[in-house]
Amino acid sequence: MILKSLNIGLISAAALAASIGMVQAGQSDIVVGMQLEPPHLDPTSAAAGAIDSVVYSNVFEGLTRFGWDGSVNPGLAASWDISDDGLVYTFHLRSGVKFHDGTTMDGEDVKFSLDRARAEDSANAQKGLFAAIDSIEVVNPTTVKVTLSAPTGNFLFNMAWGDAVIVAPESIENIKTNPVGTGAFTFSNWVQGDQIVIIRNDDYWGTPARLESATFKFISDPTAAFAAVMAEDVDVFSGFPAPENLPQFDADPRFTVLVGSTEGETILSTNNKMPPFDNVLVREAVAHAIDRQAIIDGAMFGYGTPIGTHFAPHNPDYVDLTGNSQYDPDKARALLAEAGFADGFTTTLKLPPPSYARRGGEIIAAQLREVGINAEISNLEWAQWLEQVFRGKDFGLTIVSHTEPMDIGIYAKPDYYFQYDNAAFQTLMSDLNAETDPAMRSEILKKAQTIISEDYVNGYLFQLAALSVANSKVVGLWENAPTQATDLTAVYWAD
Repeated sequence: MILKSLNIGLISAAALAASIGMVQAGQSDIVVGMQLEPPHLDPTSAAAGAIDSVVYSNVFEGLTRFGWDGSVNPGLAASWDISDDGLVYTFHLRSGVKFHDGTTMDGEDVKFSLDRARAEDSANAQKGLFAAIDSIEVVNPTTVKVTLSAPTGNFLFNMAWGDAVIVAPESIENIKTNPVGTGAFTFSNWVQGDQIVIIRNDDYWGTPARLESATFKFISDPTAAFAAVMAEDVDVFSGFPAPENLPQFDADPRFTVLVGSTEGETILSTNNKMPPFDNVLVREAVAHAIDRQAIIDGAMFGYGTPIGTHFAPHNPDYVDLTGNSQYDPDKARALLAEAGFADGFTTTLKLPPPSYARRGGEIIAAQLREVGINAEISNLEWAQWLEQVFRGKDFGLTIVSHTEPMDIGIYAKPDYYFQYDNAAFQTLMSDLNAETDPAMRSEILKKAQTIISEDYVNGYLFQLAALSVANSKVVGLWENAPTQATDLTAVYWAD
């Protein structure tokens, strides 16, 4: 499903690039390189950000949507009214919207989508987004009334996530391989392990896309990614996996290098229920064994902002808590001894494919070894990581970047894969959901950041930079990544 990492040289990399070139057409088409291939194409039933990278806004749309600057804008809902008590949201849907199969999108589809996402047996990876919904009433085909059980200050924000897109009931059976949305592009075909093609939706309700088609090409190997971009066989590489090559592209007038911010907190995720990580002293020892800057320099060639909690530094409510986990190997050894592990211990370090994880994992394993922790590395493909780590919780340590926006609420879910169970934190998140006053919300968020930092729930490494390389004639790409998406709806080729 994903192009496996291959030990190939420049000759075989160039051969791969040549095969990519065959899919590139004229200036109304675009080829987008990506390192990770989605496990499937239903953003409402999986946690893999690679799904949103392809389909968010392009194929699927929600009631609201994120803009390039992180703002929440109207989507399939043209407008909405909020009751004085903050409990009732009345969404006024756009008229004349059709799904790609030609059926009309109306209030019944909205109710179906939200009910499906919040159902007890839902496979939605972010069910918490819908937890406050008490009832959904279809007033008429273009009006839907959503009643909440408590005021939720983030509700419109929540509805902009890829997990909250509107889907057609009749498409569900095949949605993972044949997604049917309302977006500016329709799904065309998927060659597993190779590419996904989307084409312009000429019946789109809004401003039509200027591109006729887009091909997402999956290239997991950084050497092959470099060769493909340099040969101009890939027009854009979103999330470029070899940051060491960026200065070379930056010096070449054929290319534009985009360096922006993401919502991606890159963390050394820790299984809080697996001994010895159920001991906070051990988790604190791990935190002090890690040299963040060495990881940023070694794995990301300097691209990345150190973090000390699960929150984006560009957010105005961010608290710099890196001081809680400064690199201090001697303190790490003392904490391990205090916890009863003076001779150290052995654990697993399971790594997904992204470069930050594979490269960072080697560095972290060496740093942990210096304090007596033997982290045995297993390199997993994305589907394996989702099965073993995310769903199976069969791991000691792992490295992953959480690219969902404002997702500190995951720490209030005891069954989430790192299994942190803190009743006080859960209450704090309930308070946040009910609070609408911006100043009070800010205070709650700052307290929440402090709790998880001082509990050393995970090893907080760095905020992932949005690193992309594009042909200099491509216009309209997002520089920042307020959500994991490659939004092509306003992209075009300059003359």
